[in-house]
Amino acid sequence: MNHILIIMAMEAEAKPIINHLDLNPLGKLDDNLQSLAFSGKINETRITLVINGKDKRFGVDSIGTVPASIATFSAIKRFNPDLVISAGTCGAFKNKGSKIGDVYLSTVFKNHDRRISIPEFDKYGIGNYQSANFEHLIDEIGLKKAVVSSGNSLDMCDTDMDIINENESVVKEMEAAGIAWVAEQFSTPFVALKSVTDLVDGELEAHEEFLINLEKASKALKEKVIAFLELLTKKDIKEKLLV
Repeated sequence: MNHILIIMAMEAEAKPIINHLDLNPLGKLDDNLQSLAFSGKINETRITLVINGKDKRFGVDSIGTVPASIATFSAIKRFNPDLVISAGTCGAFKNKGSKIGDVYLSTVFKNHDRRISIPEFDKYGIGNYQSANFEHLIDEIGLKKAVVSSGNSLDMCDTDMDIINENESVVKEMEAAGIAWVAEQFSTPFVALKSVTDLVDGELEAHEEFLINLEKASKALKEKVIAFLELLTKKDIKEKLLV
């Protein structure tokens, strides 16, 4: 594996990884975008990390499937990576065995807020994008595995919850399914690592728990992403990718 691309939504999530790997800034992906790229190496494998960037008007991290999709499209076109990784934080469920700081490896990506009640379009709305298969590394790194569900709201309505349960999703976040769609168009293998900041069925509101646990979850994410990259760059596992 010669080149791995990491896509991240929030600067606070990305900084620990950038600092640990001592990645060098490459500047903007495109003059019209706020997405920023950083580059370095692990075990002779090139690592490029892209942050969605700050919104032009609002000055906040560009979270959500649209900025993530555009950043991924631009980065794949520019860097032609062998693998794309979505690394970030997520919500999860206490009643499904999740704890704050758990880090999950993706198995499948689905949407929970694209409700299209027309035959075939309903399946398109859910997505059901396959993850590259690295389940053989779960025990070695200390990860959990999960169906990852994406939506563009931090909170959820009852219908979202129903769809998440129908999809057997354990993790909910705001970018991965959009990235998965782009990666599928390019036939580029894609996987996600997601660290839990908040429990949907916990006692606190999602936004409160997210802010309280962001630093802890980002630290856990950094540790698992680094361990994952170390293994990927030491072992020839291309033949084990399932896309």
